[in-house]
Amino acid sequence: MIKAFLIKYGEIAIKGKNRYVFENYLVQQIKIKLKKQGEFVTKKEQGRIFVEAVSDFDYEEVLKELKKVFGIVSICPVSVLDDFDFEAIKKLAINHIEQEYEEKNFTFKVYARRANKNYPLNSMEIAKEIGSLLLEEYKELKVDVKQPQEKIMVELRNKVYIYSKEVRGLGGMPIGSAGKAMLLLSGGIDSPVAGWMIAKRGVALDAVYYHSHPYTSERAKQKVIDLAKQLGEYTGRINLHVVPFTDIQLYIYETCPHEELTIIMRRVMMQMAETIAKNNKGLALVTGESLGQVASQTIQSLTTTNAVCQLPVFRPLIALDKQEIVNISEKIGTYETSILPYEDCCTIFVAKHPVTKPNLKSIEKSERKLEKIDVLIQESLDQTEVIKI
Repeated sequence: MIKAFLIKYGEIAIKGKNRYVFENYLVQQIKIKLKKQGEFVTKKEQGRIFVEAVSDFDYEEVLKELKKVFGIVSICPVSVLDDFDFEAIKKLAINHIEQEYEEKNFTFKVYARRANKNYPLNSMEIAKEIGSLLLEEYKELKVDVKQPQEKIMVELRNKVYIYSKEVRGLGGMPIGSAGKAMLLLSGGIDSPVAGWMIAKRGVALDAVYYHSHPYTSERAKQKVIDLAKQLGEYTGRINLHVVPFTDIQLYIYETCPHEELTIIMRRVMMQMAETIAKNNKGLALVTGESLGQVASQTIQSLTTTNAVCQLPVFRPLIALDKQEIVNISEKIGTYETSILPYEDCCTIFVAKHPVTKPNLKSIEKSERKLEKIDVLIQESLDQTEVIKI
């Protein structure tokens, strides 16, 4: 039975003297991900990461969890041996083929590496001996040194490792290696995808959701909690800040020109998200905006929104069209929840003809009428509920 996995990474390998920092983040994320799957030893060794089971585990579940860890390019199920006796290594090779292949009628090539250059056989001799053994044992196997269907890898390090299959991982960078940001999470399709994409670059996430009860329902709030949980499958722990937004939204509606409601409301949201981010060591904001998708996502609107922010605003979806965003949403498992027909605060009090090319001076002039806004913002922040996902 396979008891170990070789973890391959991509970009981390070119990080030079800082590589160990990123490797440490990846090892930490793997440990967190496998915590509920059994006992495992996860260790770095000469540019590789090995995960070895020391208790029983569900092979498919472990593979499923590793496939959700950013930073892993591929996962190789590995047969492991402590004994360097070559007869034992040959038995391990036979056992590996028996376990990994139901049909043994493929072409193959054996590749060998040895860390100990004093081993009695060199790499070429190891590959030749194992290849001959497999041909003798399985009559339907054939060698193809140019385009083999299967590459049988034999590595002699501090243990003997044999592997031949690679399961594709997500790639990217390990969570936490690029700092932490605050995601503006609605109940729609876009913002969970934006969170997933920026997390793939190594950014840890917290999230903020604006709740306008009773105009938005408890089912709408639960929908966002469910989306945060689905996103958390990839990002790990998320602190979801549920901000009561009704009084602020009504105040803006009653005080400002209706065609400017969306952009003013958006600026207040960004301002509040930034305050929460700074209080929780967040270094940036993340939104699900896609250029030109709606009135608040034109270049002029985004420029006006940005003017209220001090932190950088990441918009991973800015150049994607809706179908591309939907495709990612389906891939990461948030789509079916996102399309549940519950309203969010952005879909209520919407002007019939919202301004699409807002003028910053005009918006700021309207905002000066909001004399009580600072008090309302502080009251709302004080009443914010934090849900640990």
